[in-house]
Amino acid sequence: MKSKTVRNKVVLHFPKDLIDQPIIYRLAKEYDLMFNILQARITPREEGVLVIELGGTRENYRSGIEYLKRHGVQVQPLSADVSWNEERCVHCGLCLAVCPTGALHIPDRKTMKIQFDVSKCTGCRLCVPVCPQKAMDVTW
Repeated sequence: MKSKTVRNKVVLHFPKDLIDQPIIYRLAKEYDLMFNILQARITPREEGVLVIELGGTRENYRSGIEYLKRHGVQVQPLSADVSWNEERCVHCGLCLAVCPTGALHIPDRKTMKIQFDVSKCTGCRLCVPVCPQKAMDVTW
């Protein structure tokens, strides 16, 4: 029986002593995981933050995540870092113009209410500065 594949967007927080190590290379080489780097921020002598989409068999994915944690990499699902405060949102639509993935969208043209699909979000943060109500927040 073939193992199911998984694809998840995660945020990796690298401690300063790991930012020069080939961690992602090892995920690909040793755990046969595919990756797509969505965003990266590295502050020399401080930390590295990487927003990445990882995919592979469920078993390899789990083993790769365990490898990261064993080496001191903090792993969070992207959804834990991206939030939309629906109560603050006035549905002005400014975020729609800058969202490159369609994570922010209007599914019903009759109501014109904005919805947020975290599964499409890459954490690019383009929506944060344009929102006059501060309804979008990304914490790293």
